[in-house]
Amino acid sequence: MSIGIILLLWSCATRTIPPPSLHIDTLPPSEVAELSLDERILIEDVWKNLRQGKGEKAKKIISKLDAQSPFYYVGLGYASFVMDELRAAEEFFKHALANSPEMTIIHTGLAQVYVRTGREDQAFSEFREVLKNEPEHPWIKPRYEALKKKKTEESMMLAKSFLDSNNLAESKKAYLKALHYSPEDSEAHIALADIFLKEESLQNALTHLEVASDLEPRNSDIQKKYAETLFLAGENKKSFEIYKALEEQYPKDTEIKSRLETLKNRLGIFELPSQYDAIQASEAVTREDMAALLGIKFKDILNEPARKPLIIIDIATSWASEYILRMTSMGILDVYPNHTFHPKKIVTRAEMAEILVRLTDSLKYKGHRFVQHIPPEKIRISDISPDNYYYRPIIRILSYDIMTLSTDKSFKPDLPVSGQEAMNFLDLILALII
Repeated sequence: MSIGIILLLWSCATRTIPPPSLHIDTLPPSEVAELSLDERILIEDVWKNLRQGKGEKAKKIISKLDAQSPFYYVGLGYASFVMDELRAAEEFFKHALANSPEMTIIHTGLAQVYVRTGREDQAFSEFREVLKNEPEHPWIKPRYEALKKKKTEESMMLAKSFLDSNNLAESKKAYLKALHYSPEDSEAHIALADIFLKEESLQNALTHLEVASDLEPRNSDIQKKYAETLFLAGENKKSFEIYKALEEQYPKDTEIKSRLETLKNRLGIFELPSQYDAIQASEAVTREDMAALLGIKFKDILNEPARKPLIIIDIATSWASEYILRMTSMGILDVYPNHTFHPKKIVTRAEMAEILVRLTDSLKYKGHRFVQHIPPEKIRISDISPDNYYYRPIIRILSYDIMTLSTDKSFKPDLPVSGQEAMNFLDLILALII
């Protein structure tokens, strides 16, 4: 036979070559390690023939494998793909997935079937499955990113066209489709939030605004929209926090300031005077200090004055005048017969005992209980006699174990009370009623 005839016959012979787009991953080492030596040799031979485009030969070798082998249906899937039998390839890959759902090479093969048959949504899902286990897969990742970009842009364009024609239902579907491909797309989240706001569905709007806010924490427009929607939904605390952060960025924005004032009223928030912060470090508290401490620490508990505010002539310039009026109207602090309060007068330990007893009485009236830890008749005080005006309130506050005696059994009634001590006494009472 001449060389020419041989070449002609060779050129006419049927040859199978891999489709240009076919990618065959390397065999997973963890799965191969489970195989016997004979199985390993067979499957490596299968993979070699697949890469050479010899689908029929690969199938013949696969037939020697046990059908329970993790590579049996995978190999048939790739062999069918090489031979352009895409329907069979799809079925083989799906069968393989039922047995080995985590195997990357199966998802990769099935994804390629979907790409070849124009089913981009299914291909995208398979790409995503691969990237769950191998985020930097060199063949899948660029194709995933390209398809993600394409499908997101298509969905966004479709959503906007529906929105332009006021078809909100279809626009929502398209925006949600865009988020299926790109859940981090803040533009889609904001667009959906706007649609839900038009439909007065505040909670749905908030779902998307919260995500957009997390995605773009420095975008003031998104933060304002989120804060305002929270305000409309009655979620005042969260709205206040965001508006407060916005105020730091835009201190001259009157709309933000106005909304903050409304929220403060809703939440019962008021600005504490700077003098209040100084109380804790003071060596001796004054009567105006005590009024402020009582008014602020018990504002949610002692919220109803027992009687009308009293006439007091010497508190007009006191920073704590508001609290003085409240505490004197409740009878917790007293006013002198000449209608003076003496706001700057230092509070002694004896006077503190009386104030605390009046406070506990007011709290008892509101239903709170105080237990005497020490029987009053067993309390002995070395430096104050029973006929002293402050003896009874001192005994009572000692019995509650709120104030204590020194080691020598003295109470030291004339010593001033420091700011820290005063706060500790009030905090202890708060702890007893919670």
